[in-house]
Amino acid sequence: MKILVCVKRVPATGGRIALTADSLDIDARYLGFTISPHEECAVEEAVRIVEAQGGSSTVLTLGPDAAGDQLRDAMAIGIERAVLLETDGSDWDPMATAGAIVDAIRALETEDGPFDLLLFGNEAADTGDFQVGIRVATALGRPAVSGIKAIEAADGRVVARREAGGGGWEVFELPLPVVLGVKEGLNLPRYPSVPGRLRAKKKEIIRMTPAARRGGPIKVRLRLPVGTESTVEVIGTGPEAAPAVVELLTRIGVVSR
Repeated sequence: MKILVCVKRVPATGGRIALTADSLDIDARYLGFTISPHEECAVEEAVRIVEAQGGSSTVLTLGPDAAGDQLRDAMAIGIERAVLLETDGSDWDPMATAGAIVDAIRALETEDGPFDLLLFGNEAADTGDFQVGIRVATALGRPAVSGIKAIEAADGRVVARREAGGGGWEVFELPLPVVLGVKEGLNLPRYPSVPGRLRAKKKEIIRMTPAARRGGPIKVRLRLPVGTESTVEVIGTGPEAAPAVVELLTRIGVVSR
């Protein structure tokens, strides 16, 4: 089983988000970077399938040189090979991104043979796009299903399941090669071990220079959601604050006298 996992380098948005001065990007000076939970599950699933059935696994991303960190994280948990479609870090729309990935897949398959399974995160963690995996599948002429939370691969076929309304499941049986968009909850991703990180650090990353396609949507600006203000009132300090606390709890109905 030959598996390719496509991931995207995105800001780790645990803190307050700020925009650049031109409102065209997230100001990432004080943010770390990661991949989405969906893609973490895709990477883990590729490693599990190869561990169980044999084969090979490759991880691919489009982004700046620094995106090599996310590729090495994937190799640290068991992905064998990494490919970086290196850019200057500027924003690529879904059409351009999918086109670059398709070109890379065709080049890799010409050299090493076709991939049986292409895994994508269900959507981009930063922009919420659901397009890239579907665009890649369409360009390559391969069947695709998104929203997947269970995969069984054997005998040249894949059985993929996604949740349906009412607590049921939709089940798809597909011939290889196939493209799947997976969701968080597919599995429980492992953490990279120290030996795994050391091994990943020594591995070479295949680098390609993609050609940008023009004609996709143009980003005009980003807008932060309207925040809600909150205030904090200090009603006292130390034991002397106890009467004030009792008075406050009584006023809001938590306790009664």
